[in-house]
Amino acid sequence: MRQYELVEKVKSYDPVADEEALNRAYVFAMKMHAAQKRESGDPYFSHPLEVAEILISYRMDCATIMAALLHDTVEDTAASYEDLKELFGQTVADLVRGMTKLSKLEITPEASKQAQNFQKLVLAISEDIRVLLIKLADRLHNMRSLHIRAEEKRLRIAKETLEIYVPLAERMGMQALKDELEDYCFFNLYPDAHKTIESRLRFLSETGKNDVQTVVEQLQKDLAEHDIPAQVKGREKRPYSIWHKMQKKNIPFEQVCDIIAFRIIVDNIEDCYKALGVIHTKYPMIGGRYKDYISTPKQNGYRSLHTGVIGPLNRRIEVQIRSKDMDKVAELGVAAHWEYKQGATKEGTQYRWLRDLLDLMNRCSDPNDFLEHTKIALYQDQVFCFSPKGDLITLPQGATAIDFAYAVHSRVGDTCVGVKINGKITPLRTELKNGDQVEVLTNKNQTPSPEWEHIAVTAKAKASIRRFIRAQQYEQNIQNARNMFLNETKYFGLSFNDKELQPLIQKYKSFLKAGQDQVDDLLAAIGAGVVSFKDVFHELHPECSKSTLKKALSLFKKKEQKPEETNKNMPVVGLIPGISLNFAKCCHPIPGDSIVGIITTGKGVTIHTVDCTHLNQYQEEPERWIPVEWNSAMLQNKILPARICLEVEDKPSVLSEITTITAKQNIAVTNLKIQNRKNGLSEIILEVEVKDSSSLDLLLQSFRSCQFVSNVHRLKF
Repeated sequence: MRQYELVEKVKSYDPVADEEALNRAYVFAMKMHAAQKRESGDPYFSHPLEVAEILISYRMDCATIMAALLHDTVEDTAASYEDLKELFGQTVADLVRGMTKLSKLEITPEASKQAQNFQKLVLAISEDIRVLLIKLADRLHNMRSLHIRAEEKRLRIAKETLEIYVPLAERMGMQALKDELEDYCFFNLYPDAHKTIESRLRFLSETGKNDVQTVVEQLQKDLAEHDIPAQVKGREKRPYSIWHKMQKKNIPFEQVCDIIAFRIIVDNIEDCYKALGVIHTKYPMIGGRYKDYISTPKQNGYRSLHTGVIGPLNRRIEVQIRSKDMDKVAELGVAAHWEYKQGATKEGTQYRWLRDLLDLMNRCSDPNDFLEHTKIALYQDQVFCFSPKGDLITLPQGATAIDFAYAVHSRVGDTCVGVKINGKITPLRTELKNGDQVEVLTNKNQTPSPEWEHIAVTAKAKASIRRFIRAQQYEQNIQNARNMFLNETKYFGLSFNDKELQPLIQKYKSFLKAGQDQVDDLLAAIGAGVVSFKDVFHELHPECSKSTLKKALSLFKKKEQKPEETNKNMPVVGLIPGISLNFAKCCHPIPGDSIVGIITTGKGVTIHTVDCTHLNQYQEEPERWIPVEWNSAMLQNKILPARICLEVEDKPSVLSEITTITAKQNIAVTNLKIQNRKNGLSEIILEVEVKDSSSLDLLLQSFRSCQFVSNVHRLKF
């Protein structure tokens, strides 16, 4: 595209565009990139020129076109931000700077770097949405020339485009750009599937089986009979769209009923619903296919009526009905209503999805979490629900009541205890449907449960729940570390105070996250196992030799060192209140067994029997051992699992006799496995629930007295 052609194209839709500035930007970019070549061997200037042409097709304003021409000058040439500001003004310079900050997004293979750069993208587009428009056009041109790249780079860029830029283009309402990006991704990531679907579409077209023109003419005639002026178009679905539907619904090509979508364009909203009435009156409607995006538009501003019918020629077809203005927005998205005279407008502030991303960024301390949740937030269809006051809440399909609560407010989500859907109390995991009225029940003493993260669908809910759990885990790790120091210093007759760690923070700074420089941060890292407790303790007390397992076990052999009953509501005593507790699956401790607590990274304290063979791995870490005892008062009605190995005669009546014995002792069998059947004997692994070791011993004794049992013992591994 020559210089005068570019200017003429811009002025054709924006008569007040600054012709002189466009000319200067064209010449400046061409001179700065004059000596550079692309990987294909083409002059580098061809790239910014193509990016500008893509944006011209979307009728973008003069400043955006200039920034597109100049978008690589600061990154790849001697030009500076100050140069652009002086020559072309601050608006253009700021747009180019926004693009420059994102330049490494394409060439960064590391996931963490990609996540951090995506955060930069969100911040940049929040300041001016046109940065995203230029970035999308830049990515589209790079995808058009992706075939010249090495395979590894092609696959990485195509995957990144499909996961990030395609949904962003969809959120911007730029349907044509989104479709083209999807097809390039599809071609590079799934070449065989792409070839197969294109072949099928070509066959349908060549054999005339689509009968598009026949259907178009019949629909046009139907509407004319009811005096509805309309334009009817038939559009073949893109290969990726067809493949995606096949994958999502697990159906073959033949069952995709909307390979051809028919679009009816009328003058106004009233005619949209009249046309819908004509279509539904004449042709049978396919259940579940009607969607009204006029009364409830999509987040990107898309409005239309969608329906599926058994149409002309007795074929299943999809029909979209919209006004001329709606069609313009559907095709051009944000560019369809850009106000050229406003210059550097803050258009991005109008987009709720963008505000949600900024809010999400504040909730996610980890950039990788932010990138993961963003993909969830951007790539889902919608369901529309209402609060008791009639407020509309838009959620992705599959969203649950938990998602609704967090959509209202994060505080409402955190304190949610139940919901009423359409006036009826229902579980929090209930999947919401279009039109549901949802009332959230709260309690100020409620806190999020870790299970909620598996129930939630929306990124906001998941991020809020994960943030709360991590904060809780952070506090628990601090307490774990303190407990290690208290146990070890007590053994050596020393005392411990958090302030002793202050001088060591700088030494272990590299192990901490960005912005962490407090004693609690170091304690949390120690409790999580990120920083070695042994190393830190040796730094504090070099005079103390490393403890051995023998020394540690002495804690449990001295009667005068019984654990304190610090929490009477826990099944064992000797633990700090609030700390997480779980029972080891290697030895299955039950009341009556001699037990020991082991501080376990990320799990709080794990209870083992003192003769568990897995304790050997902690021989050199006595600081993780905690003296504990069973809380008999708490365990009066509690049952715990135990495992038994029986060697029995291989005969039909054995299982019946085993269940009779367990039933007589009121012991439940939760699992039974038969193995090693040979020489007339079988080995049976029996999992039972017992109150304590005495109950288990009594059961073992009963089995030993049976003639069909040759051997029986408790399993601890």
